[in-house]
Amino acid sequence: MRTDELVRLLARDLAVRDASINAGVARSLPWAMVVTGLVFVLTLGLRADIADRPVMAVVAMKLVVTCSLAATSLFLALRLARSMDFGPRPGVWLAVAPLLLTVLVGGELAHAGIAGWSDRMVGANGWFCLGAVPLLSLPPLAALFRVLRSGAVTRPMLAGFVAGLAATGIGASIYALHCTDDSPLFLALWYGIAALIVSAGGAIAGRALLRW
Repeated sequence: MRTDELVRLLARDLAVRDASINAGVARSLPWAMVVTGLVFVLTLGLRADIADRPVMAVVAMKLVVTCSLAATSLFLALRLARSMDFGPRPGVWLAVAPLLLTVLVGGELAHAGIAGWSDRMVGANGWFCLGAVPLLSLPPLAALFRVLRSGAVTRPMLAGFVAGLAATGIGASIYALHCTDDSPLFLALWYGIAALIVSAGGAIAGRALLRW
């Protein structure tokens, strides 16, 4: 086979694979969002005071963190699905959500002071959050695994881990519409633990399901 023919075949394979991944995202993620939304509506529902302006501001603050986690992790997961690495500075992408959260925690401590920080971190619904966020993250995680399996993943555990982070970002964004613990310290502890649980599960599943 001549070199130019090999290049054309490789380019055609890449185009087919990219089309399959894009189609998988367009097909699977919306359905996962619908399923997660139905679970949310049937089991949790919106917090009663969400229409109050101060509450809307706090919820928006949470969503800035959780949506940034979902967006950056999804971007990285799709790169891994295409056999691409993170790029020259992967830590920049993975650090976006933690940095935003660090700023919010610092702002709260500067405004409210250190007194009572542990109570605000523990909150009133920590253990409930720890069950709800992973539950709401399962449909997006399943959808992302379907997309990853349609690609050419060369680092299955890492891809599963990043997919878990993206799924947690989606699940946590939806749960934030119900959660009444509004401290960034609570967000850092309980949402952070939930992210570790889902991403660790994603890494384990990736090792088993994403290998060639």
